[in-house]
Amino acid sequence: MQTAVPHFGLRLTSIAAQCLAVAALSLSAFCARADDVADVQKLLAAGKNVEALQKADQFLSSKPRDPMMRFLRGISLSQAGRAPEAITAFTKLTEDYPELPEPFNNLAVLHAQQGQYDKARNALEMAIRTNPSYATAYENLGDVYAKLASQAYSKALQIDTRSAVAPKLAMIRDLFPKERNSIVTASASTVTPAPTPSPAPALSPAPAPKPVPAPVPVPAPAPAPVAPKPVETKPAETKPAETKPAEAKPSKAEADESARERDVANAVRAWADAWSRKDMDGYISSYSKDFNGGKTRKAWEQDRKERILGKRSISVKVSSLKITVNGNKAIAQFKQDYHADSLSVSSGKRLELVRSGGSWVIAKESTGS
Repeated sequence: MQTAVPHFGLRLTSIAAQCLAVAALSLSAFCARADDVADVQKLLAAGKNVEALQKADQFLSSKPRDPMMRFLRGISLSQAGRAPEAITAFTKLTEDYPELPEPFNNLAVLHAQQGQYDKARNALEMAIRTNPSYATAYENLGDVYAKLASQAYSKALQIDTRSAVAPKLAMIRDLFPKERNSIVTASASTVTPAPTPSPAPALSPAPAPKPVPAPVPVPAPAPAPVAPKPVETKPAETKPAETKPAEAKPSKAEADESARERDVANAVRAWADAWSRKDMDGYISSYSKDFNGGKTRKAWEQDRKERILGKRSISVKVSSLKITVNGNKAIAQFKQDYHADSLSVSSGKRLELVRSGGSWVIAKESTGS
């Protein structure tokens, strides 16, 4: 009887099946024989973990160092509920093949399932150092950080309520009421009215003076007319017209390059906007059909849908955007501010885009560049 792998509230474990997916393309260079690999994969997909483990052990008896079959064996152990043995299998695989990010990622998932989030964080950081463009490890690391923060907050709440936390809360509660009381007190204080001046005593009217006859005016002789002086006029000064140098117009090649850079910038912002609005059609169509997401196209699209639509809210903002265009290829480098539910991550981002069908689409994506 097979034992189911336990699931926890952390988002990381709810996608454990995808994280433990068999489609690890970077392992293909070491691949065991295709028919043996396909047989084990089919058994795992059907939930026949014991049979898959037996076939993997049979193959490894003759080729004990084959990394792909050892990887599948670790998945078989994990899905069979034999976590300690799976941890040992993936740990040895990371020691023998430290250049592969997938074993580190799966090791982190197993540690997270057992609540060992510090070990999970260390394993994911190793996966990212191995492959800086490994998107799954970045998202899993974000989930682990969120869980570690939640644990730290829960531990803080367990501190005695009589400790220094209570006075701080009291200070915040009392700040505004005291201020409001002082304002009310100031406005309610009485103002002493100014004394009302006493009315001035009334004065008796003075007697009116007797009228005096006015003298009769004598007309004065009219003055002789004076001839006006001529006004001197100066000729208007003519200033030479100022000539401004003609502004240089950009060449057609420069104008075309500027237009291409603008189109690339619009494509990057449309991608971020579709991600923020959880518009999966717009988000998926932002990527080239040849985009390598570390797994099959169908599996990658399904994984992105589950991760994006599983969030209550997402905000992706692009800043400090720098674009380099070379023909039908372009590179966009910028700072990405990602906010999803309680998780906030700011990091450098690099997108390599190609022009396809009149639109710019993402051919390669990496973080931390």
